[in-house]
This record gives sequence, C-alpha cells and structure tokens, in this order.
Amino acid sequence: MDLVGLSLPLLLVFWQWTTTTGAAGSVGQSKWADYFPDCGGKAQSPVDVATVQTQYDPSLGPLTPLGYSQHGNKPFSLYNNGHTVVVPLPDWMSLGGLPWQFTAVQMHLHWGNGAPEAGGSEHTINGQSSAAELHVVHYNSELYPNMSVAMTQQDGLAVLGVLIETGEEANQAFWNILNYLGRIRHAGQSVSIPAFDVQSLLPSDLGRYYRYNGSLTTPPCFQSVLWTLFTETVKISHTQLMKLETVLYASKEDADRVVMQDNYRTPQPLNDRTILSSFPLESVKVYTAGEITAIVIGALCGCVGVAVIIRFIVKTIRSTSSWDVLPSIRPAPVPRTMEPGKELKQDVALNTTTEPGKKEDPVPPSV
Repeated sequence: MDLVGLSLPLLLVFWQWTTTTGAAGSVGQSKWADYFPDCGGKAQSPVDVATVQTQYDPSLGPLTPLGYSQHGNKPFSLYNNGHTVVVPLPDWMSLGGLPWQFTAVQMHLHWGNGAPEAGGSEHTINGQSSAAELHVVHYNSELYPNMSVAMTQQDGLAVLGVLIETGEEANQAFWNILNYLGRIRHAGQSVSIPAFDVQSLLPSDLGRYYRYNGSLTTPPCFQSVLWTLFTETVKISHTQLMKLETVLYASKEDADRVVMQDNYRTPQPLNDRTILSSFPLESVKVYTAGEITAIVIGALCGCVGVAVIIRFIVKTIRSTSSWDVLPSIRPAPVPRTMEPGKELKQDVALNTTTEPGKKEDPVPPSV
C-alpha cells in the first residue's frame, strides 16, 4: 500500500533514498524501521498466505462496492507520486460488508521489473507471487473525520488487494489507467483522465477472500489496515504489464532518470496473527514425512503382493494346461457300470473268439 497522506516532497525523498540503497531488495527495506519505527512492528504487511493455515470464518460475507460504477461526468485524475501511479477516488464511493462504513480514498498499483518469474505483487499465496497487485484504499469514515486521522488508528483503514496475472488478452478496464501513463512519466506529474467504472478492475467473485489485520506496505507502516485479499485474480496482457513496468520514472523531470520498478515490499512475518478465509478450505489432506514414507512402503508391499498373486495364477494355468500335451500320464477313464451278467458273457465271447483263418482243434470225444 502506498504512502497515503504523506506530502509529495517527503515521499520523493524517501523513494530516492530507497532507490539508491535498494528499496526492492532486503537491504533497503530492512532499514525502514530505523527511520519509521512502526515498520518494525509485529503486524506488518504484506504477508504470505499459507492456505492450509487459514481459518474459516462463516461470518465473513461478500463485500459490496458502493458507488464504484457511478463515476458521473467529472473526470478522474492520475498522478505519479514517485513511488507508484495513483488514482484518487470520489468520496461517494464506499465499501459495504465491513464492521464500519469505509469511504474510498484512492487506488494504486505495485509491480516488478519485467524479469521472467520475478514477480511484482506484494502479497503471495503459498510462496507464489503474481505479476502485479492493485490496492483500493478506504478510511473508516464512521469513526474518523478524514484519512490523515484514520491512518494512525488501529481500525482506521480498509484495503482491497487484487492479485494481477498476465494472459494473452488485454484487459480493457486497465487501459483506462495504462493509456495515460506516458503523460505522467516523471514524479510529481498528473493528468486528468475520463472517469470509468472502478468495479471493472476487480474480480467478479467478491465473496472468496482472505482477511487479516496488517499495515501500510510503505513507510510510515502504520498498523491500521484491515486487509481483504481476493482469491480470484484478474489478468492483463503481457503488453500491458510491460507498459506498467517501463514507462514511469521515480525521479523528477529535471533529475537523473530512475525507472520506477520493483515498488513492492517483500512479505513480512505473520507472527501470532491468524489469516481468516471467507470460505471453507477444500478437504485436502496434508501428510507428514513419516506418513508419506509409510504410504510409499505400503504401496510397494502391495505391488509385491499383487505380483506374487499373478505369478501364482500364471503358474497354476500352465500346470493345468500340461495335461493336453502329456496324454500318456492322463488317468485312465472310469469304465461304465455293467449290468449283472453282461460282463461275464463278454468275457466268454472274448475267450471263444479265434483269429481269422485259424481252425479250431476238434473237441476230443468223451470216454
């Protein structure tokens, strides 16, 4: 989240300092707390969302953008504050579905440097970053009179986080911003742009999100933000992302040019905070190393058992079929049962049968 509420000169001094000391790297960011104590707090943003560690809260309902599409005829303004590109939002826009009434203030973007797989989002999901991230900032207008007061209070701000990925097709809604970047190339420059439907920048599903208490993601890092990070991402084309990463400068027009890149903060420790989810986690079993080992051993034993059974079956089939090729060892057929007396007659007939052509010896006369 951008340095909302700070003066442009202070912001430029900060950005130039972090640029020379590596704002996007661990060296520059690690020194933020030396100058802004809240940056070393225990509830800093952004964070990495480990989905299996989130806690389902059934009381979290869908968010309702109010007036986001009612932009009227008055143009918006777009300006380069030396750290990001900002679109101030009219005060008739607000956010429903939160504990208090939150009025819209502005929206801005964070991105990387164009390197493959480098990322650019501030929040990450299970350690994976996205190409960029959109933030829509609101202040608690029910309890506080303005943004400057609210940003210092624990319940003062509410920010929507939208993760941005790249795809083949251009996102027409984002052209409402990207088409005018060339007119605010240097820090301090601003331009009027046609008003547009702000809700068209958001995901279609506003009911699935993660919720946690955090901070501004740039100094002074006040821990006053109720974060809502949508699970559904939006997509822009590679050309649109490249335009975002290469057109703007963090320096003024009369200064040495410093390309505005890597304007995101790395994930901060979660500490004792719990990230809530508006939806139940899918039933996905996470196994320990010991359980995985047991499963592998069990699977191997099962394979061996199956192999033994198959070998036994094959061997049995081969043994049975061997009777067809070894007729000499077949068991003799069981004779049919004879009727009484027939067996004797057959034996007599066999005994009296002579060979063909052989005369029988004459029966000697009785004495």
